[in-house]
Amino acid sequence: MADADLEAIKQARLQELQSQGGGGQGGGQGGGKEEDQKNREQEARQSILSQILEPDAADRIGRIRMVKASRAEDVETRLIMLARSGQLRNRVTEAQLKDILNALSEQQQEAEKVTVQRKRGGWDDDDLEDLLNEDT
Repeated sequence: MADADLEAIKQARLQELQSQGGGGQGGGQGGGKEEDQKNREQEARQSILSQILEPDAADRIGRIRMVKASRAEDVETRLIMLARSGQLRNRVTEAQLKDILNALSEQQQEAEKVTVQRKRGGWDDDDLEDLLNEDT
């Protein structure tokens, strides 16, 4: 699918979502409107993902979602951002998805590193002698 076609589909879907959710927020069904908006956003995400993912890659994301939903959402968000910025030329294969997952896991490992800094000038050998000599 060409970039122009993908962009045209995205624009049409965006206009459709804006026309459906363009009403005021001060209505009597506040909770219903929010739920409808979330449903429309989820449908838009799924529509974009179905256009940019091959079936094997979509299945892998589905399996990831069963294990850890937040991880699947992170990957989906990254893929949608890549598609919107025009960095995806073709549909994403399962091998490409694995590479993206590896890159995300490396970033998370770097962010989760803990550095321990020990205080300097702590106890040394003669401190014990100083404590023992104070009593005498």
